[in-house]
Amino acid sequence: MKNYTITVNGNVYEVTVEEGVSTGAATAAPQAVRKAAPKAAPAGAEGAVKVAAPMPGKVLAVKASAGQAVKKGDVLLVLEAMKMENDIVAPQDGTVASINAAAGDSVEAGVTLATLN
Repeated sequence: MKNYTITVNGNVYEVTVEEGVSTGAATAAPQAVRKAAPKAAPAGAEGAVKVAAPMPGKVLAVKASAGQAVKKGDVLLVLEAMKMENDIVAPQDGTVASINAAAGDSVEAGVTLATLN
């Protein structure tokens, strides 16, 4: 057994820790996060305007499709981050050139989710 003195917010605690005893709480295996595989768009299908993920999260829904005309502010995808649903919108009027993520994909911040022409 080992004895420790721990100070938390100015309060001093004496703690005794037994060695070799596991409570099971600290042994839970972390879950792996599935990351979106980069999807190769057909040659010439990449648009000039890139719409990037503003934060890491999971794509809940894809609301637009390639070839669809969109206006500034139209919802392209729905991204869940920190238990909140965030609409990813078109930054300007245009035509959707490609959608680079699918529902269920986990994405990192800065990843291109869609492109517009």
